[in-house]
Order: sequence, then structure tokens, then C-alpha cells
Amino acid sequence: MPNPKVSSEKISGFSSFFADLKDPRRTHQGNRLYPLEEILFLCIAAVISGADTWTSINLFGKSKLDWLKKWYPYENGIPSHDVLGKVFAALEPGAFSRCFISWVNSIADTTRGEVVAIDGKTICRSDDKGKGKSAIHVVSAFASENGLCLGQLAVASKSNEITAIPELLELLALKGCTVTIDAMGCQKNIAKTIVEKDADYILMVKGNQKGLRDQIEKLFSIKPVASENKDSDLGHGRIEHRKCEVINQLNFLDDRQEWVGLKSVIRITSERISKDTGKGTTQIRYYISSLDTDAKSINRAVRSHWSVENKLHWVLDVVFKEDASLKKKDNSALNYNIIAKMALTLMDREKSTKKSKPSKRLLAALDDNYRDKILRV
Repeated sequence: MPNPKVSSEKISGFSSFFADLKDPRRTHQGNRLYPLEEILFLCIAAVISGADTWTSINLFGKSKLDWLKKWYPYENGIPSHDVLGKVFAALEPGAFSRCFISWVNSIADTTRGEVVAIDGKTICRSDDKGKGKSAIHVVSAFASENGLCLGQLAVASKSNEITAIPELLELLALKGCTVTIDAMGCQKNIAKTIVEKDADYILMVKGNQKGLRDQIEKLFSIKPVASENKDSDLGHGRIEHRKCEVINQLNFLDDRQEWVGLKSVIRITSERISKDTGKGTTQIRYYISSLDTDAKSINRAVRSHWSVENKLHWVLDVVFKEDASLKKKDNSALNYNIIAKMALTLMDREKSTKKSKPSKRLLAALDDNYRDKILRV
């Protein structure tokens, strides 16, 4: 229970969503020296403050024990790094993930038309070849405008994304949003699930739907384009020109009735020119969508999809050192992934400074008041 000397309002936003999470430790350990809520709070506060290992989390806790007691009693002090590792190796990640999703749903403010990108990432070095354990693959939902990870599910490999995506969609509040997924998610049941959630979809079509792709290519050779949009982007040593074309006359598209909500097919032509060499490459991508003819919005949504790479995956790798971690034991890597996403969410919602994420973590480590500010958001 929280320290009675501290206002429960301070931690209610955290504890109310994680208080019922089942403690994986054996009941015969009695009252346990370190309550699970205290361990979770310690880890999130430590990761916000720059800790990336169980040892550094333990060191943070020992040095900030007086501050931690503002929030929880910590009557028995701080658990060792071995205790932390064992708890998170045993903690059931599915239940932890559902708690995370409920918490994010309570604070997320997704707006109509917001792009929610569904994308997978393999956590490098989470495998254990000696024990025949494969690396963990996580499918995440990322609200690009708000910069929030709305939830995630772990799967055995990238090929299992097809079954994981509908399960993840069912857990999310998506009304009014536009869900974007790469070719792996171009499945009829996934389109149906998105529409049933009162959302729209833009699904990439590639080789896994060859018949559909061939028909879309043919449509663009015989049907007029209903809407077109062009934009350009300068950065990363290149110039990129994109043209988005939309067709909504689908009477020649076989099986179109089996794709729930289908209203348009899309062709995006990207031309990239190197600033150094002047050489260019052209790529054509095709999509299906429940949106109609607004090529400008569709072009923006497709471009927003890739924000999940540099605003979530890249941050987890570079800022939170997820891929450099050696958390191999049982559920450790996946549970750390959830903790890092919670820390990232809290940091992104703290708007009093425009400092970079590494600078925010350093400031949180040095300044108790700033850490308070992040955790009270």
C-alpha cells in the first residue's frame, strides 16, 4: 500500500492499473520483503532516470530511497539486482501487457483521423541459443501524432504477426483512427476487425497477396485516378518526391466484397535522389483502404506509418538500449520492453521542456522535482 503520508492522488494513475497484477513469487514466501507494486514503481522511476540494467536499477533505488518513500513505504529497502531479475523473469508478460494497455487507454487522447501504425520488432539478443530460445518478436501499436505506444503483443516470430494483430486490435480503443499495417497485415479478417472497431484501414499489398496486387496494377492501367497528391521531403542526405494516386471505381476488382469496408486502392510512387551522387531510385507501392478519395490524407497517413521506426523502435534501441541488453532469462526481455515503453510514454507526455530524451533522462536522474513532474503526468 502507498505511504499514508503521501497523497494517494499522486500514484493512483499508476497503482490502480497494476495493483491486481499477479505476483509470480511463491506464496510460501509469506508477506514477501518487497511488494510487487514497489518493485514496478522502482523500475519505472529508475528507467526514466537512465537505468538500463537490474544492477543500475538497484543502485538508483539505494541512492534515491528517501525519495521513493514519498510514494511507497519501502519498509525493507531496495531489492537486489538478483531479486529484480527473478521477478521480471517470472512475471507473466501477457498480463503485464494488458495492464499497460489499460493504463495507456486511460491517458491517451487519440483524435479522429489519427494514424495508428501496427508494426513488429525483434528484440535483438533476447534469444538464448544454448537453451533453444528464439529472439522475441513484439507487435506494437503506435499513435503517430501523439507519439504514444498504445499496446503490444509478443509472438514467436515475425510470421506469427498475422495471428497477433487481430488480438492486439481487440484490446485497443481505435474509434475514428486510421490503422496502417505493412504487407503482413493485409488479411481479410484484419480489415474486418478494424472496421468493427469503428476505425479505417490502409493495408500494404505485396507478394503475399499477389492476385490482389496484380488486379490493382491492372486497375491503374484502365481506370481514371479519382484523387492525386504530391509532396517532397529533404533530409538524410536525399531528396524524396512522393506521388499518391487513389482509385475508387472498384467494379473490376475480384472479391472486393470480401474486404469489409473497402473503398479505394492506392498507388504511391517514391523517387529518391542522393544529394551526393545525384543518382535516383524509384519505388512503387500499392495499398487498399476503407478511406475514399482524399489522396492528401492518405499520403500523410502512409508517411506517418514509418514514424513507428524512428519514434518507437529507434528510441527503444538507442535511448533505452533494448537491443544491447542481456536480459535473456525467461520473460525478462519482454517485460523490460513494457517498462521502457511506460517510461517513454511518461517522458513524452512531460512537455515543460523540449530537451531530447537522453537529456530528459539525465535531468530526471539529477533532479527529484523533475522526476516527480514526469511521474505525475
